Amino acid sequence: MPEFVVPAESRSETGKNVNRRLRSRGLIPGVVYAAGKEAVPVAVSPREIGAILKSAAGENTLFDLDLGGARRRVILKEFQREPLRGQLLHADFYEVALDKAITVKVHIELEGTPVGVKQQGGLVDFVTRELEIECLPADIPEKISVDISHLELHKHLRVAELKLGDKVKVLADPDVVIVHVVLPRAEEAAAEAAPAEGVAAEGAAVEPEVIKKGKAEGEVAEAAAAPAAKGEKAAGKPEKKEKK
Repeated sequence: MPEFVVPAESRSETGKNVNRRLRSRGLIPGVVYAAGKEAVPVAVSPREIGAILKSAAGENTLFDLDLGGARRRVILKEFQREPLRGQLLHADFYEVALDKAITVKVHIELEGTPVGVKQQGGLVDFVTRELEIECLPADIPEKISVDISHLELHKHLRVAELKLGDKVKVLADPDVVIVHVVLPRAEEAAAEAAPAEGVAAEGAAVEPEVIKKGKAEGEVAEAAAAPAAKGEKAAGKPEKKEKK
């Protein structure tokens, strides 16, 4: 791991005007936090912080802040960028003790091409891209590499399947899915539509039976009503008297 030492200045004034003056000098404001200690406002070079962010471990890099000759081992707690140009505007640091575990988020990197992509026409769906872990500062991994070459279509890999060793504790739920191999959307939509069409076809085959049955019952009812109607008509007609 490369050793970074970032020069820092203590500052007693705060506010927007002070921050503007700092930036005009090529510095950005920051704060150093530590357990059981007061927060210390500082000013640092955004170039130095940018170099740390571009390193292999990125924001999880351990480095020293040099405050007038007194060094404090820190890690980036958070930072703020200008939305349009991406320039660093602010950086907060957390002082660490090398013998005490800390909680950080580490990026996941996928390795290999899944069987489900090579041979079965699937696509990789990268669901969880970073994990929260707990470990000693010196044991923070630069990244979490995950081999997915064995994954077949419709198969997934969960947090519980990761093997990071005894020095690193994963804080995420073991059932969280990291990655799975799925069908392309067009094929998935076609597969979902196929059963629905089958059900509709089956319903269409049944429907004429119901209609026919209803029609037959109507015909029977009409036929049963016909003699009664004739009887009523016959009963209502006066009888002819026989001529003598």
